[in-house]
Amino acid sequence: MHILVTGAAGFIGYHLARRLLEDGHSVVGLDNLTPYYSVQLKKNRLAQLNNYSDFTFACSSLEDRNELDALFTAHTFDCVVNLAAQAGVRYSLTNPQAYIDTNLVGFGNILECCRHAGVNHLLFASSSSVYGLNTSMPFSVHDNVDHPISLYAASKKANELMAHTYSYLYGLPCTGLRFFTVYGPWGRPDMALFLFTEAILAGRPIQVFNHGEMERDFTYIDDIVEGVVRVLHRPPEPNPDWSGQTPDPSSSLAPYRLYNIGNNNSVQLMDFIHALEECLGRTARKEYLPLQPGDVPKTYADVQDLIQDVGFQPNTPIQKGIEEFVSWYRWYYNQ
Repeated sequence: MHILVTGAAGFIGYHLARRLLEDGHSVVGLDNLTPYYSVQLKKNRLAQLNNYSDFTFACSSLEDRNELDALFTAHTFDCVVNLAAQAGVRYSLTNPQAYIDTNLVGFGNILECCRHAGVNHLLFASSSSVYGLNTSMPFSVHDNVDHPISLYAASKKANELMAHTYSYLYGLPCTGLRFFTVYGPWGRPDMALFLFTEAILAGRPIQVFNHGEMERDFTYIDDIVEGVVRVLHRPPEPNPDWSGQTPDPSSSLAPYRLYNIGNNNSVQLMDFIHALEECLGRTARKEYLPLQPGDVPKTYADVQDLIQDVGFQPNTPIQKGIEEFVSWYRWYYNQ
């Protein structure tokens, strides 16, 4: 297939693009190389992708409708995977406009281009953050998620609603993927594992929020990519059993579907830190802090729908995932 991956210089986008290329697909990777974190890291990811003859890079922003139209005119995409977004819960507290521009305006442009180009399947990244104030565990795609607690989460929930509208009005098959705390080699420098590793090796204290009383459904990058690839090959169809009397948020009378992609295993933050300490052979100095605005104390994914529909359950143990990250980190930074 000929596939557009937006956010291809990003963490998940890079890994997905590489997997698709290795599977024999041709990939156009779009990214605007925003300086939210190290642009050099993004360029180094792209350098890896440029080793593939079937990879083409387009430097552009989703917000630039003219450039996006030109890209869809120049290529006929079978599928589009939209991973480009302004990420980060805490950053959304101080830079809300970035989320409005990229996650709302930019996603609207993607929907319009996919609609007019007759794309066969649009996959888009949502987030576990959409569960917001929900406390029923594990988080299920069948639950209502109308109480986000950050603009980042609200923008991802909005993406789900926008996609459903286009699916219903124009028959555009759309699948939303709620990712749960993704980690692994080539990861984002603003994420906990990267920050902790960097600080511990430098002898600096690590910041432990909510005084360590946090749990996360950490999901290894290879599991995320495997889930995306399997869903990619299964465009959603209308659910004939869907009822407006008891509406199920995860499906529709339209060709629309939502999935959680998580490890289905909530890990205590202190256990996560201990596993990292063992891998590094060092003990972290810890600075305990309160829960940050916009954060939730626990995430835990119900992935039964993913198992049922595409036969896959993420299962990489946290110890193995951390070892793989640390091995990459030491190689990348020559430590």
